Amino acid sequence: MQTLVELLIELKSLADAPHDDGKLDRINKLFANPRAPAEYQVGRHYVSKLLAPSVEANLDSIDPAQRLAGIGTATAVFSRNVAARFLRRVVKDPDGRVRAAAAKAVKHLGLTDVAPPDVRYKIDPDSELGGHNPTGWAFGIHPNDKSRQRKPKKPSRVNALKELDLPRLAGVADVAKLVGVAEGELASLMRPGCGPGSGYVEFEIPKAKGGARRIAAPRTPLRKVQRAILDKVLAKIPLHEACHGFVPGRSTVTNARPHQGAAIVIKLDLKDFFPTVHYRRVRGLFESLGYNEKVASTLAGLTTYRPKIGDKTVVWPGVLPQGAPTSPALANLACRRLDKRLEMLAAKYEATYTRYADDLTFSFKKVPDFRIGRFLWWVDGICQQEGFTERAEKRRILRSKHQQRVTGLVVNKKVKVPRADRRRFRAILHNCAKHGLESQARGHADFPAYLAGYAAYVNMVDPALGRRLLDEVARLLGESRG
Repeated sequence: MQTLVELLIELKSLADAPHDDGKLDRINKLFANPRAPAEYQVGRHYVSKLLAPSVEANLDSIDPAQRLAGIGTATAVFSRNVAARFLRRVVKDPDGRVRAAAAKAVKHLGLTDVAPPDVRYKIDPDSELGGHNPTGWAFGIHPNDKSRQRKPKKPSRVNALKELDLPRLAGVADVAKLVGVAEGELASLMRPGCGPGSGYVEFEIPKAKGGARRIAAPRTPLRKVQRAILDKVLAKIPLHEACHGFVPGRSTVTNARPHQGAAIVIKLDLKDFFPTVHYRRVRGLFESLGYNEKVASTLAGLTTYRPKIGDKTVVWPGVLPQGAPTSPALANLACRRLDKRLEMLAAKYEATYTRYADDLTFSFKKVPDFRIGRFLWWVDGICQQEGFTERAEKRRILRSKHQQRVTGLVVNKKVKVPRADRRRFRAILHNCAKHGLESQARGHADFPAYLAGYAAYVNMVDPALGRRLLDEVARLLGESRG
């Protein structure tokens, strides 16, 4: 039997080890015995804070085994409140084993899923689904729920295939014809992983604020297929008015404009936006448009990606790949109910709501007379119920006495490019005129394109200033060619 000192030394060593070497599995074994001596209770309290980053990293992993280990540690080591914070994000995990383990942990810890009520159910305190808040965190998981509490669903009066003039697809052969390939080629386009013969190339690019972003870019044959699906199907489906990212005719400017002159601006960020939308959600989207199960499954398979992990295991279900032309449209369509619910919540609190991809923005024209924390609790709960997780560390509450930026633009009085950015660009143009383009080209692969592009961006935001900058850039580029 270990002494307390020996236990703490071992736990400290494990906590300091890299998070990807299976350390959580070893820690979970240490605390697996519910009848362990009192020293283990002290050790649990000691190591819980040290392990929070490792559990977070495990739950972020694409490997289901890593997520299962994170659930085990949250259950065995953390206090109930801390465990709840981690478990609520995996009770709707796309992997069935992970989802079942999370549900078991929630039941084992006796957690009450404090979430916005599921209005699809009648209140029945005696039901096994729960009291005032049936389903709670599990909102939307059981589409075929036959519970006596479930309110009858009203028949849909919308025929999407007809009203949106979508192509009629009766089977896989029609899908192949739609995307311009032979029917026998579809299976190879849906091959998992990024090796030879697969449809994707996988790589990482650094994020602006640290870390790396995993990119799965479709190879040319698959990209053409996805472009056909985008142009012939997805582009015809209307999006919510609050959605501004990756939408023709909308931009960062249209996203920022509704928030200009606000007393308070609140900015939130959704975690792992594309990977959160998995194959089952995409298939359900196509089925909701009126396509049969076989067609919907094929379209979902062509637009999602199944990576392979270290032991060559294929991750299932697939997710929206960052790099595919269809991913932004599918993610936006998956967010239609989220946008609708958040818009209704904002209206109730006399706020304005917009979304640009994974960036959510709320603004209040006057300082509210209620606690903003309560409003944000509803926002966070709705996001969780709709299958998304807020990145809490990126939440920002901006008051009018400070600079308020929305998608990179200042909105305190009217939408503008930030002063520091304008001055920096003007300085670049001044130095180009004085010392030549080459003097400022460092860090830009195509410096003339950068100058023209940034001037066009300013012109989109502020046409008066942008016109002057465009003229100056044109003169500089003309002189350099002359």
